[in-house]
Amino acid sequence: MARKTIGQRITELEERKKALVARLGKQERARDTRRKVLLGALVLYRLENSNDADFSRRLGDWLRRELPGFLTRDGDKDLFGDILQPASSSEGSSPGNPE
Repeated sequence: MARKTIGQRITELEERKKALVARLGKQERARDTRRKVLLGALVLYRLENSNDADFSRRLGDWLRRELPGFLTRDGDKDLFGDILQPASSSEGSSPGNPE
């Protein structure tokens, strides 16, 4: 069995490095996606299940302000249609402030 030349070994190592760098990039993208999914799940959970109505209202208001400028695709905007709808007037009224 013939020994590989130094040039061949370097080429193999460069190819291996390229494959490892690609694998690392894939792992980093998967980790970033997981973080985004978990953060989004927390926000949706807090919107739906928060015991603090003021917090839920402020969070909803903030999302209605920020999401339209952040979302660029119509399909993405459709995904958040329930959040982007203005708060109903019954939620905004209080006993001391009838609408």
